[in-house]
Amino acid sequence: VQLQASGGGLVQAGDSLRLSCAISGGTFSRDYIAWLRQAPGREREFVGRINWKSGTTSYVDAVQGRFFISRDVAKNTMYLQMNSLKPEDTAVYYCAAHHGGSFWYLTSYDVWGQGTQVTVSS
Repeated sequence: VQLQASGGGLVQAGDSLRLSCAISGGTFSRDYIAWLRQAPGREREFVGRINWKSGTTSYVDAVQGRFFISRDVAKNTMYLQMNSLKPEDTAVYYCAAHHGGSFWYLTSYDVWGQGTQVTVSS
């Protein structure tokens, strides 16, 4: 399985942006796939995840109510809809396949997309 994130860009505070994570290399058989981000000078952090089969989602408090994860099983693609963007959302966003363990730990993910830059200006 390979992941490829796309859709990043430069936006203004308050704008919206939608990221995509295309899954290739076969049918995605994991339970969960997630979005993580890494801001300049900071550790990579968990943003949210989706159960691939049921579509149920979970988010960190910082993005709850502003970010929404969805997936299109037929297209083998996950999305991250980001609304009301803030300058503190500026980061490289990664999609990653979860293989077990806490969603907060980077070692719980074994397949990563290459990342897409999101920059939010004030």
